[in-house]
Amino acid sequence: MTTPTTPAATLPSAAAQPSRAARTPSPGPTAASRRARRKRVLHWIAVHCVAVALALAFVLPFVFILLTSVMGDGQAMSGELWPASWHWENYAKVFRTPGFLDWWRNSLMYALLGTLFTVCSSLPVAYALAKFRFRGRRTAMLLVISTMMLPPQVIVVPMYLVWAQQFHLSGSLWPLIIPMAFGDAYSIFLLRQFLLTIPKEYMESARIDGCGEVRTLLRVVVPMAKPGIAAVALFQFFYCWNDYFGPQIYAAQNPGAWTLSYGLESFKSAHSVDWNLTMAATLLVMAPVIIVFFFAQKAFVEGVTLTGVKG
Repeated sequence: MTTPTTPAATLPSAAAQPSRAARTPSPGPTAASRRARRKRVLHWIAVHCVAVALALAFVLPFVFILLTSVMGDGQAMSGELWPASWHWENYAKVFRTPGFLDWWRNSLMYALLGTLFTVCSSLPVAYALAKFRFRGRRTAMLLVISTMMLPPQVIVVPMYLVWAQQFHLSGSLWPLIIPMAFGDAYSIFLLRQFLLTIPKEYMESARIDGCGEVRTLLRVVVPMAKPGIAAVALFQFFYCWNDYFGPQIYAAQNPGAWTLSYGLESFKSAHSVDWNLTMAATLLVMAPVIIVFFFAQKAFVEGVTLTGVKG
């Protein structure tokens, strides 16, 4: 007995049957998913609102300076916040101001030499206070810290008399640069705190291999202390670049030795009604500091963070 077979043409093809996924339209975002997404956004805003407010408080003044610096002469004195036309030539006018390039060169020399002298003179002292064991070590550290409590205004008159009458260096920036070759209390303190985080076994291994103290410092300590050195260098660079009090005391009588921070005051007095040029000059003075910190902020933050160990 044979079983009847159904012709293949009469069987429904699987390919011919529409799938349920094809028949059912894909569901769109439901009200519940939209509410969940909105809740996550509001939660993020609530958590970060303080950070956003602080960021705006820091950024908006720079935006205002930038927008004012590219305004026309008449619009800069008005209450308008957005430039009607962009005048980038204001920066060229600032650079063509007599003496501005000299101020720039003097500030760069002051900042670079001051930073180099401070790091080179403070690092050996910090290394000795952190790694050497000798009688009076804590007393020496207290003396270094105590100099940080002495305001510079207290010694400015005798120091000026020494540099002006004994060394005849008034009217220049050398009375500000040369003392940095003898160490800085704040830099010594920061470097010493950072060097305390370096295990002493590294120095002992270098000494066993025949390295002296100077070679150990240069070959072992300096590569491991790069974040701390970078933090100290940035602090000193910012201090020298923004220093107004020192150039006012020693270089006021010589316009050829003015720095940007001191020359900007003279520029503002000469262009008291040209707020666009004043803002352009201000932005040019701030730009190097912002650029340096932007590229070195990782090392700066790491160096400052790792100095918080107990001595």
